[in-house]
Amino acid sequence: MDFDSLLELTGTQPSFELGLLVQAFAEGREGIRVQLSRWMKQGRVIGLRRGHYALAERYRRVTVTAEAMAGSLYRPSYLSGLWALGFHDLIPERVVRFTSVSPRSPQTFENPFGVFEYRNIKQECFFGYQKVAQSSGGFFVAEPEKALLDHWHLTPGEWDGDRLEEMRYQHHERVDASRLQAYAGRFHSPRLARAAACWLRLADDAEKGTVTL
Repeated sequence: MDFDSLLELTGTQPSFELGLLVQAFAEGREGIRVQLSRWMKQGRVIGLRRGHYALAERYRRVTVTAEAMAGSLYRPSYLSGLWALGFHDLIPERVVRFTSVSPRSPQTFENPFGVFEYRNIKQECFFGYQKVAQSSGGFFVAEPEKALLDHWHLTPGEWDGDRLEEMRYQHHERVDASRLQAYAGRFHSPRLARAAACWLRLADDAEKGTVTL
């Protein structure tokens, strides 16, 4: 496997896995891994996680975004929690750490594209996400209602009025009340049902101008 062959195979992909190269080239898994290690030291290839790589920017023929990388590093998954709340502008902060949920075991990866955290969620709660188009193929992110519920679900403790107000939620009109309640019901969690009901009361008060949310 020479570098030109690698470029021909992977140049239009945001990232690639060792298994793809093992199938495409005759050197064998260990030989390919050694070659990739050499190219990483030379700055031609970037290691993203064990067995997962990307070409250095000057060799790629496709734009790679951290959001799209979040989805390709660990499948299936979608961006959610605080990152998605910032993406939907439901909180005033923009979150740098990329938090995703997945029915698989929790993982955290750090590479030149950022820090990627994957939180476990039950398969029956793996819903409520949408695809955002990008030139690199796009990425999956929780809908506003699901981003709220995922964050509440994955953060221990009761989400009462005081705690919800501490989050400084904004643009609450972007959250569909019926969908929030329906999605909360699918978790079969009294704690989340209470959080959703409390959030909706605060949102209603904010709309009337009695509370800043």
